[in-house]
Amino acid sequence: MITIPLILLAFGAAPLPLEAPTVPVTMPAYATASAATTSMPMSIARDPADSLYKAAREALANGDYSRAATLFHDVAAQYPESALIPDAMYYEAFARYRSGESSDLQAARDILASLHSKYPSYRGRSDASALATRVCGALAQQGDASCAAQISREAQSTVGSSSQSSRNCSDEDDDRAAALNALLQMDSDRAMPILEKVLARRDACSAPLRRKAVFLVSQKQTPQTVDVLLRIAQNDPDPEVRGQAVFWLSQVPGDRTVQVLSDMLRTSSDPNIRDKAIFALSQNKSPRALELLRQYATEASAPKDLRSKAIFWLGQDHSAGSDAFMQSLYSKLTDPELKEKALFALSQEHEGDNGAWLLDLAKRQSEPLEMRKKALFYAGQGGATTAQIASFYDALPPGEMREQAVFVLSQRNDKAALDKLISIARTDKDPDVRKRAIFWLGQSHDPRAVQFLQELIEK
Repeated sequence: MITIPLILLAFGAAPLPLEAPTVPVTMPAYATASAATTSMPMSIARDPADSLYKAAREALANGDYSRAATLFHDVAAQYPESALIPDAMYYEAFARYRSGESSDLQAARDILASLHSKYPSYRGRSDASALATRVCGALAQQGDASCAAQISREAQSTVGSSSQSSRNCSDEDDDRAAALNALLQMDSDRAMPILEKVLARRDACSAPLRRKAVFLVSQKQTPQTVDVLLRIAQNDPDPEVRGQAVFWLSQVPGDRTVQVLSDMLRTSSDPNIRDKAIFALSQNKSPRALELLRQYATEASAPKDLRSKAIFWLGQDHSAGSDAFMQSLYSKLTDPELKEKALFALSQEHEGDNGAWLLDLAKRQSEPLEMRKKALFYAGQGGATTAQIASFYDALPPGEMREQAVFVLSQRNDKAALDKLISIARTDKDPDVRKRAIFWLGQSHDPRAVQFLQELIEK
């Protein structure tokens, strides 16, 4: 089965990379060097430290964190009156944080403390505060007791109640999110109680924090992990939080996880949860998960849309017996859309006899014409060789299937397919088929196709 990376930004669950401070005089931390050196406001361009600051930003953009930290440090050392000093301090701390060395992390912590003390009105203070939390989290992971205590206190602050009438939902969210991210560095016994308290909140403002907490819980792999994720999947008021809980269940190993996902698929009244349960089962590597997914795909009483998704994900499974299962499933299906899903799934496996099986299906007069055409198309997409398709074409009587075979040949980028199309355009007795072949040759940029068309015109 397809294995999804642990950190999936598409689900918005993983800790996000730290962004640059949102102050108008700087570019984002990951901006290109050219952008960093050409988009400065005029007031900054006249700053005496401008050239040095640009060189530091370029080093940062290129990932040369040691050089960037040195150059940002030199801004204040060489130009003590520069308006760029607060930004230079932030970026020096950021560069040292990215280096990850213990000495750099300690220096970054001191720089950010100095920035907060000397420039309390710094417009990037929320970003600096979030960076300070991440720096401390990294230090805690390296055994810094004071930082570990600080991270614990800050994470605990996320579980307090919030009044929507007294503050905007976005207030302090960066700091709290950074504190939760830092829990990833802490041992499970200390982190899990805090995370469970965050997940117990029900105010609307805490939904983004709960989404992040779901991911963190999934990484702790404790005996409570499955129970916590299951509870959130069933009871959280935010549909995105519920969906993420189901997804992260797929990353927790064990037979119990598989059974929980199967129960969700069969008993949940939330279509979104059932959809995600199918996906989660498809990502689980256990034979039991595969067996349950196959059972569901065969059940005529199951909702059509969910069966369709189960068939799709089974098509991504390339384990032993997957082709035989899908071929058998096709013969049991009655719905045309589901049958086509099965054909597509078979086209995803280029090994084995799928190509020959699809071509054999395309020959069956008992099958509806449209399904035979789809089988031929999918045979051309996976498994069948050009020689097999050419032989299939030669055995066909005049009609739509021959025209479909011409189209299938036109979609293959190999010399043998082009040779067959030229042969059809030259010699086939059916004028409609010859016209189809000539049309598709006109779409090719191969010199032999161009030469043939020129000969045909000049004949």
